[in-house]
Amino acid sequence: MADTVSAVSIAFMAVSCLAAFIIPVALFIYFRRKKGADVLPFFIGCGIMLLFALILEARAHEVILSSSFGKRITGSVWLYAAYGGLMAGLFEETGRFVAFKTVLRGTRDKDCNALMYGAGHGGFEAVVLLGFSMINNIVLSVAINNGSVGAMTAALSGSALEQLQAGISALTATPSYMFLLGSLERIFAVLLQIALSVLVWFAAKNKSRWYLYPAAILVHFVVDALAVILSHYGVPALAIEAVIGLMTALAVLLAKKEWDKNTA
Repeated sequence: MADTVSAVSIAFMAVSCLAAFIIPVALFIYFRRKKGADVLPFFIGCGIMLLFALILEARAHEVILSSSFGKRITGSVWLYAAYGGLMAGLFEETGRFVAFKTVLRGTRDKDCNALMYGAGHGGFEAVVLLGFSMINNIVLSVAINNGSVGAMTAALSGSALEQLQAGISALTATPSYMFLLGSLERIFAVLLQIALSVLVWFAAKNKSRWYLYPAAILVHFVVDALAVILSHYGVPALAIEAVIGLMTALAVLLAKKEWDKNTA
């Protein structure tokens, strides 16, 4: 195992970090200037992602997974994958539906606002999950390379020390291209979030299309659960991204089909 993090790995971390911040900004500008979307849906998308996924869903995980039933879930990859996918689908799609029915009700005259909301929802997720994690990785990598990480480990003990040591091992052992793969993963994730936003948008806007809401939950469930299962069974990361890319493309096609039906 290498004792340092390669310059290529750090460069790829920086590229992925920049991508995480550039993607939502670029989408915001595009949907605003080219599609005439409103500003509010973007920031509501950010807020719903924060509230429903990062706060409410995270709290639900704490309660459920710390219970006796939670031990059964974490003891089976199939149960854990199904649980994680279902929870993500329920919380995020319900958050979308609530937002479209309440605070964004007055913006439903412009269907492009569904795209703007998706850019905010998925973009905020990209910044939190990829952007901030890459910043942390870069800081830790620099500390590893200049030898100052010893002072960090000396100040810790117990689980905190174990987590830091695991992080150090991961950074020095992970192939460089894996850090760049995060950019591709987030591109797929943002596209998926936009597609799901379109489905739930028309479910909220048109009562006869109510089934698009549970359909969005199902799509979200399948994508997330499949990623966990493939990863557990050692499927190469590139192959997993190819599968997720295919699933995302299918979701986008479904959203495009509904868009054409409802905006004709």
